[in-house]
Amino acid sequence: MARHLVYRRYGGSLQVSIPSFEVLTEAIHIPETQWLATACPVEGLNCDRRFLEFLDTDRNGRIRVMEVRAAVETTAKWLKSYQGVNDASDVLVLDALSDEGQKLRAAADTLLDTLKVEDRSRISLAQVRASEQSFRGSGQNGDGIVAPAFLAEPLRSLALAIMASFPEVKNRAGQPGIDLPTLQRFREERGVLLGHLSGKDALLAWGPQSVERARRVQEIRPLLDTYFLQCRLIAAQPEAVTSLKLEATRVQGALGDLQSLSRVVAELPVAPPEPGGVLRWSRLYRGPAFERLENFRKDVALPITNDLATLTDAAWRDMTARADAILAWQARLDASPLRAQVDALAAVPESQLDAIEAACRADLALKERLDTVVELERLMLYQRWLLAFANNFISMPDLYQTKRRALMEKGTLILGGRRYRLSVLVKDRAAHSALTSQGTTCTLYVQVVSKEGEQFEVAVPATRGRSTELTVGKRGIFYDVDHREFDAVVTQVVRQPVSLWESMTMPFERIGKFISQKVESLAASGEQSLDASLEKSFVQGSEVANAAVAAPATAPTAPKAPPAPPPSVTGPGGFLAAGGIALAAVGSSLAFIVSQVRSLTLFNVLSAVLLAIAVVMLPSGLLGWLKLRKRNLALLLEGSGWALNDGLKLTRDLAAIITRRPRLPKHATVDRVDVLRSALVSVHEDDEEEPRQWGVWTVVILVAVFALLWQVREPLSREACKRGWLPRSACESLLPQTPRP
Repeated sequence: MARHLVYRRYGGSLQVSIPSFEVLTEAIHIPETQWLATACPVEGLNCDRRFLEFLDTDRNGRIRVMEVRAAVETTAKWLKSYQGVNDASDVLVLDALSDEGQKLRAAADTLLDTLKVEDRSRISLAQVRASEQSFRGSGQNGDGIVAPAFLAEPLRSLALAIMASFPEVKNRAGQPGIDLPTLQRFREERGVLLGHLSGKDALLAWGPQSVERARRVQEIRPLLDTYFLQCRLIAAQPEAVTSLKLEATRVQGALGDLQSLSRVVAELPVAPPEPGGVLRWSRLYRGPAFERLENFRKDVALPITNDLATLTDAAWRDMTARADAILAWQARLDASPLRAQVDALAAVPESQLDAIEAACRADLALKERLDTVVELERLMLYQRWLLAFANNFISMPDLYQTKRRALMEKGTLILGGRRYRLSVLVKDRAAHSALTSQGTTCTLYVQVVSKEGEQFEVAVPATRGRSTELTVGKRGIFYDVDHREFDAVVTQVVRQPVSLWESMTMPFERIGKFISQKVESLAASGEQSLDASLEKSFVQGSEVANAAVAAPATAPTAPKAPPAPPPSVTGPGGFLAAGGIALAAVGSSLAFIVSQVRSLTLFNVLSAVLLAIAVVMLPSGLLGWLKLRKRNLALLLEGSGWALNDGLKLTRDLAAIITRRPRLPKHATVDRVDVLRSALVSVHEDDEEEPRQWGVWTVVILVAVFALLWQVREPLSREACKRGWLPRSACESLLPQTPRP
């Protein structure tokens, strides 16, 4: 019977409510567009890894809609009672199995018999895995792949030799072993190789060195093939002999160049061609190949032909034909996967091969039984995790809860006095930050390292506080969902306004930073110019002094000195003059400003200041408000590989859940006394008292107060006279008289 589905709103996101497995069986049929997620990566989810492997049926590292639907349908088919799924229990009550799940009950009964458990009504996930591990430990995997460790000698040595000759295969336990296809291939290759070796004596007529001599024939073959072709040429056309000789002009032109001469000599025949097709070893030219041919004659040609003086064309063709046959035979031998076991193949008894085959078939006979055990584990993992996974895939209510963790959460970051509750795994920070920088959510990238060396990186949204307090290199601690403690350091900040007040005050921070940078740059440039002018003045003074000392006591009458140059503006004098001019300009500007301000009332001044602040803050606040309204968590998850249909809007309430500053304990009290002051008292008692210039500070403060009051004396006096706080005579003397028309 179809159930009535309920959609709930979580922080602006409309999601289907899935409180039980009965509802889940209906929820999987809603359109994919109403699923909150349509795909997610296997990595980064806080649930049983084996469950994710069962769910990811195509083994591509991602879980999609069809795989979730198939898992729910399989669970509903095998169970008639869904109470264990609703309770997320890892204990399967065997009476809850449906008629189609009775084969799983038979497997469970077998496992309980193996473990000698008294309670036969239920089986736990730990018991299933323990029994499966015991099967694996005894070498029984049901895949027909037998590890050599579970074979007796001499079968073990033979199995290792066979495995070394063919590609490795592994059983379900991850152990390399031998299976029936490998054994069958060994038998086939063994028969072929033994038949190949049977013709060895007839083919290798040149003795034990037949292969080596055949290779030497192949090496020298281009030279001698060319020579005997030249012999056939002059036999058919005797006048071609002259064409095989070098022209005198070519030889003369190559005499001065060693490389050119070598190329010319290489074109000569290895010996004078004879029409009868005979190579006379004594007539070999001493060309580039002379040493190779001479060695070939002694090591190969002489032992084969027993002719010390000549090599005929027919003998050479017979030699090359035999060499080709020998090398082809050797190539087939080298290509055999059993090449390394040539000497031992004939001694391998068929009984040992039959024994290995029997062991493989015995293991393969357990396939159906062990496959049923695997399916039993699948069902129990679905019972434990499937409903929770659906509430983090079809819907995500756990993301909006404070007492439950969503499956994609990695843990909690403690940084700068705040608790950042939401964090997701990041595999590629560059790609992830490129995506989150397109949004309006302030995001931290944090490197997490344990004392054992385990490390990973997470992305953390900052939703409260001030983003200016978050800087690269800031350190904190990280607690994963299993409450393990890690060191944490910020590696990157995607900076965005975190609150409305921060967005409104950001322009003033930028203005202050700009002014401070300009003041620092001006001060630095002024110091540099002053140092340069002082250095120049010192050098000029030193030169003048040295010239005066070096002048003779009675100098001849010097010519009339040229007119004095205009006074230099460099040096301390010029600097002071320029400073005076600048000071005068600033003073005149201040005087103009003061004269304008004196005409304003205090109310006008305050209104102008507030208006200027509002002009800056209101547009910034409006832009910040729009950015804060557009904040979402979708980009954070999509950067980690999720495919989402909803933007997961980051509302104010959700922001308060994600980033928190916990209060002091409920019954704690705060002592307002600063302990540092009492410590300073004891320090001052031990230290020598430094003189304090109270008079100077008093004068400075009084002058500053007087200057301030002087600038606003007129509006203050006018206000005091208006309220009758001063006598009329004082008002007439203080306030300027307006001339009557």
